[in-house]
Amino acid sequence: MEVSPGLIVLAVLAAFVLLVLARSIRIIPQARAGIVERLGRYNRTLDAGLALVVPFVDRVRPLIDQREQVVSFKPQPVITEDNLVVHIDTVVYHQVTDPKAATYEIANYIQAIEQLTVTTLRNVIGGMTLEDTLTSRDSINAALRGVLDEATGKWGIRVNRVELKAIDPPATIQEAMEKQMRAERDKRAAILTAEGFKQSQILTAEGEKQGAILRAEGERESQVLRAEGQSKAIETVFAAIHEGDADPKLLAYQYLQVLPQIAQGDSNKVWIIPSEFGQALNRIGIAVGPESQAGATNERPTERAPE
Repeated sequence: MEVSPGLIVLAVLAAFVLLVLARSIRIIPQARAGIVERLGRYNRTLDAGLALVVPFVDRVRPLIDQREQVVSFKPQPVITEDNLVVHIDTVVYHQVTDPKAATYEIANYIQAIEQLTVTTLRNVIGGMTLEDTLTSRDSINAALRGVLDEATGKWGIRVNRVELKAIDPPATIQEAMEKQMRAERDKRAAILTAEGFKQSQILTAEGEKQGAILRAEGERESQVLRAEGQSKAIETVFAAIHEGDADPKLLAYQYLQVLPQIAQGDSNKVWIIPSEFGQALNRIGIAVGPESQAGATNERPTERAPE
């Protein structure tokens, strides 16, 4: 079966139309941008959505990602102010804000950002000592971001953030720093131990002092209570004797019983003997005297006459 020339022409025309439509319609994804060049010159920038271009006249360059991107650069050797070489690993967060400038103002903006970061980092670190470099990351990040953002603005790129991912000093310096840190830790431990021992001694002394004070106060209270008890007892006995109208002999006898109790106190150094007590003793002696004398007379041995 022979194919007519008309069908062949129609097929060719249909294929050509499909090709033209395919090259005329462009679908741009979200957060992407397309640069359209007409006959080699910039024509316009395609945003997200459906766009139409002139086939065989307009050319769409590779799409540019307008999302924020993260680029990590390999460690770079940097010399500090005190002539020490440190290796610094940086991370840059950037975003394309002007696709036209990013396409035509710089050939490779990623490489340009990397080289600009290295040179800026060397300028900043070159005026700082190693100790300042290790403790001033925030100020270094701010300085790098300011310089990079200003330089990349004309390229249609905004640098949002710059971070120092790692700062590696020389091995000898790391060993010295580790020894210094160990010495500092040992020093702090010794100081804390001494402070703890000091506080322990102070607390022990304070406890002994408080214990002695409490014991003395307890002893004093005990003596006061004993004295008050003895006083109450004497007052009770004295009141009972006066109420019973006792004679001097009974008073003397009661006083003799109370004397040992009076002598128990440590502070009782002087005894007061009332005159009635002396009189009572005399009376007791008089009452007992004749009997004692009689007993003594009766018990005296008889003398034997010499032979």
